[in-house]
Amino acid sequence: MTWLRSLRSQETTLARLIGVLLLTALVLIITIFLPPVADSQLAGGAAITVVILGLSWLIGWSGQISLGNSGFMAVGAYAAGIWAQHHSTTPLIFTFVLAIVMGGLSGLILAIPSTRLRGPYLAGMTLAFSAAISPIAQNFTSVTGGEGGLFLNELSTPPWFLHLFSGENAAINANAQWSADIAIVVAGVAFFFMANLFHSRLGRAMRLVRDNDVAAELMGIRLPLTRSLAFMIAAAFAGLGGALYTILNATVNPSTFPLTLSITLLTLMVLGGIGTLSGAVIGGIIYSFSANLVDHINALTGVNPASNLGANMQGIIFGTLLILTMLFAPSGIAGLWGPIRRLGQSRRRLATAENVK
Repeated sequence: MTWLRSLRSQETTLARLIGVLLLTALVLIITIFLPPVADSQLAGGAAITVVILGLSWLIGWSGQISLGNSGFMAVGAYAAGIWAQHHSTTPLIFTFVLAIVMGGLSGLILAIPSTRLRGPYLAGMTLAFSAAISPIAQNFTSVTGGEGGLFLNELSTPPWFLHLFSGENAAINANAQWSADIAIVVAGVAFFFMANLFHSRLGRAMRLVRDNDVAAELMGIRLPLTRSLAFMIAAAFAGLGGALYTILNATVNPSTFPLTLSITLLTLMVLGGIGTLSGAVIGGIIYSFSANLVDHINALTGVNPASNLGANMQGIIFGTLLILTMLFAPSGIAGLWGPIRRLGQSRRRLATAENVK
């Protein structure tokens, strides 16, 4: 029976791999037909999706709260920026690995003293960490560039990819699509690893700790270690997302990852669906095109984008969506699929019963 369980596990992992590959290929094909601006927005959304994946793991599966993910993003971003400035010819994958390691280490350092904290106390500690990152970056001018930040070389598009485009805007279209493709592939890899984590032994332990920590301890699960691992993994994903975001924008400074970004990430996770893979993707898509939505609403309402109301319109929209989601879809947009599917099944059963009569 052991070999049978092992075979099933391998088939499940293979099925997840095939699913991620197909989904990634579909999105890559979509980027071909998008304008450069949309490709750039989609690339930024892919970076945010990676961060939300880690946040869903931490909050949805381990039951811990964190308001410090913008800080973890900043750690990965500065690690990538500093490394890229001194090793510009290093393959991109090494920059991403460094950001993952630094993000994970920062999460572990924060998790060790916070394993006994719960609820608002844990949220307060992570919030303080996120708020401290910006002053630290401003004061270590020789390393982080201070308030001006760091400027990186833009992603170089391979010549073979450039040759696929023609016309006067060929270089612009190629650069935008190449950046989007890189971001989508990175997000796809992160999605695959998180999907396996969700279904792993560690994932099951996380859920047990979340639902009943006493029962988990009786089952032999080490609570401090499990909770620390949850923080470390979530921070590693945030570090990867921050590095990807920095490489796409070719710059990082203390204002890139403000405290409000942590609130935005939390909101996007709730809108998409807490603790779900599809919810993280939905949250990333919402972030990608939120600027278009804000511009559209400002145009419809006649609000001046430069006014205080126009400048805060994104927060107003996200807040309104969050309230509506909590009232009518507590499981998020991803959770709507269950009721829709049950409604379809009920209609099919009714139709079958009528045909029988």
